[in-house]
Amino acid sequence: MGMLAPDLYYSSVTEIDLAMLSGSGVRHLLMDLDNTLMPRDRSDVPGEVREWLDALPGLGMDACLVSNNWHAHVQGVADLIGLPIVAKALKPFPSAFRRGLAALGATPRDAAVVGDQIFTDVLGGNILGMTTVLVKPQSSSDLPHTLLLRRAERLVLAGREPLA
Repeated sequence: MGMLAPDLYYSSVTEIDLAMLSGSGVRHLLMDLDNTLMPRDRSDVPGEVREWLDALPGLGMDACLVSNNWHAHVQGVADLIGLPIVAKALKPFPSAFRRGLAALGATPRDAAVVGDQIFTDVLGGNILGMTTVLVKPQSSSDLPHTLLLRRAERLVLAGREPLA
């Protein structure tokens, strides 16, 4: 599956082995928001996700949100958790990820994309040669076109289980 295959696959962001990523040279995370950090259409960030994000600086890491969402709530969440954001990103187009990289002073070699969608997050990260980390969606509620793509994602992931 090449460009659609994530390097790593986890059940949630809080299960991602940050020490392992840091040890492999990843210093910057380009994070999706909806259904990755928190369930879609929610404004409250779960406590365990906040703790996970708070651990980044101690590992020499930082993060930027990269979201296709354009509603005001994404900027509000970014402000709440203190992260820069690229909204209206148009993932998987490389320009979205390049803007996130620029916001962090990062290069594709020292960055990873973390998201819940193969056809936006993983594909976009792989196009630029970044480490790609797929997480299971945090909610079954989604937009109609995303639900359609979830069917194709099941084929790409056939037989693959999350690491944790």
